[in-house]
This record gives sequence, C-alpha cells and structure tokens, in this order.
Amino acid sequence: MPTINRRITLAARPVGMPKESDFRLEESPIPRPGGGEVLVQALYLSVDPYMRGRLTGVTTYARGLDLGEVIVGGVVGRVVESRDPRYEAGDTVEGMLGWQEHAVAPAKALRKIDPAAGPVSSALYVLGMPGLTAYFGLLEICRPQAGETVVVSGAAGAVGSLVGQIARIKRCRVIGIAGSDEKVRFLIEELGFDGAFNYRATPDYGAKLKELCPNGVDVYFDNVGGAITDAVMRRIARHARVAVCGQISQYNSVEPETGPRWLSQLVVRQAKVEGFLVTQFAERYDAGLRQLSAWLKEGRLRYREDVVEGLENAPRAFIRMLQGKNIGKQLVKVAE
Repeated sequence: MPTINRRITLAARPVGMPKESDFRLEESPIPRPGGGEVLVQALYLSVDPYMRGRLTGVTTYARGLDLGEVIVGGVVGRVVESRDPRYEAGDTVEGMLGWQEHAVAPAKALRKIDPAAGPVSSALYVLGMPGLTAYFGLLEICRPQAGETVVVSGAAGAVGSLVGQIARIKRCRVIGIAGSDEKVRFLIEELGFDGAFNYRATPDYGAKLKELCPNGVDVYFDNVGGAITDAVMRRIARHARVAVCGQISQYNSVEPETGPRWLSQLVVRQAKVEGFLVTQFAERYDAGLRQLSAWLKEGRLRYREDVVEGLENAPRAFIRMLQGKNIGKQLVKVAE
C-alpha cells in the first residue's frame, strides 16, 4: 500500500480555453477513512464539459472550486479500506471523488458497481451520468414519437452519441451535428444515424439542415448552443420540443456572444424549449440504468471510449475534450 497520494488541483482560474498551467500536480499523504467512510483507489476519472464552469469559481448549478482545491469529477475505483458495513475491500464503486489517486468518501455518497454489467469504465459513461442524461433528457423532456426527426448537436460526444441511438430505438429519424468528417462517419457507419454533417466544413448550416430535414426538426437535443442552435431553431417544426442540455460552444467565451433572436419561432411553431439537469431525475436513476443496461446487453447501444493514460494527463484530456478532439466519452485511466 503506497503512502503518497497524487492529486490534481486548481492552480489558476482559466481565462478562455483552459491551459495545462491552470492545474497543478501535487502530493499529499493518503487519507484514512473514519467511521462510515471508505478509502477508494481511482481506476478511471471522468472529464465532462460541465466541469469548465466550476473552474471559474461561479456556476449556476454546481459549487465553484477554490484555488488549490482538488478538481471535482466522477471516478470509478476500487475499495481499499472500508469503515462501513455496506462495502468491503475489493468492491468497485463510483462517486464524485475528484482527480486524485486515492480518496476518502462517505459510504452513502458512493454507488456500488457490478463488474458483470460491463467494463467498469462504463459506469462513467453509458451506465452512468452521461447515459442517464441522454435517457431522461430525450425521453422525458422531448418525448420523441416514431417517425419524427431528431437533431442532436455535439452528436459524437458522450451524451449526444447515446441520445441519437436512443432516438433510433424509438424509431425516429436521427440527424447528428459533429466537428469532423471522422465523427460523421462514426455516427452514420457505427451508430446508425440517418444523416450527419461536419459543422466545421459546412458554410451554410441552414441550407444543410434544410437538405437533411426537409420536413423540419421535431426534436432538437442541444449540447452546444451558439450559431448551430441559431440555425436549428430556424428549422423547427410545429410543436417541436427542444432540450437544452449544454452550451459547450460558450463555456470558454471571455465575453457573451450575441446572435439571432429566434424566440418568435416558438410562437409561430407553437414549440417548447426546456433546460434540464440530470439530477432532477435522481429518484428514477435505478429505472433508467436498468433500461440502459438492457439495451446495452441487447446490442442496441454502442459506445466508444477515448482514454488518456495517467493522472498527470487529466488536464490535457480535459482540454482536448473542450476542443472537441474526443469521440465518445473522454476518460483518464489511473490504475489497473
């Protein structure tokens, strides 16, 4: 058992796109669990777009981080020592343990993972927060119906790639918007999307959406905001439903962007826009995970993990995810 814990802390508040120098690799003694607590060794760390807001110190839905604080994020790990009867050494768990090799957490804050359900890393993806976000965000906020056209932005990311597949399971026509030709091929050839386009290589979003969605957009799952969303909102159909999950195109903006005002479209199309947080469905997580697990076992959900090795490379993995370089879920592997 090692005695030194390596961890990544916030060294400086990012301005615009984060830099590796905004983070610091530190060493400290491995903490010991008290009563009702568990010591966990990290196996995989999650990096997610929402984490960007926490680095500024002020967010609208999660506590901002203080300088010098360990970067908070989801972790799958192995129990090393337990002071609670619900867990024993060797159990696999998931929780918000942060970017560090070892962490102590209250037992009640952890979720036990069944290794037989899939690779343990899937607890941070299809059988974790991104999967639940896609599941509830699409099915509860948008309520897609068979035959409708569903458009997903950020479609090759962790959430978007699952949203599109769930829409296909519900017999919808699915169009993805992504940031490279490789991602477009992934969406169509591997995930079964009906169409997709590379926004970086498309000069006129509106014309492309008209081509791919000739009857309009019935459901839009928005992960990115900005000019892409402006264009989609010009194509919404009557009684369209829009779920606002994220606005990643805006997360590194130094000044707020202005854009076309499209609220009149909601009136003309009698449409609905609703933002959501996955935590509002917390009481139904177990049901969502059971359905996602069933679809996974049936081969109806496919996924790709983009894994960077080493705790020290977590900042680099986070930055490349914000730059849109990952396909599927961005993870950091810390230990075997």
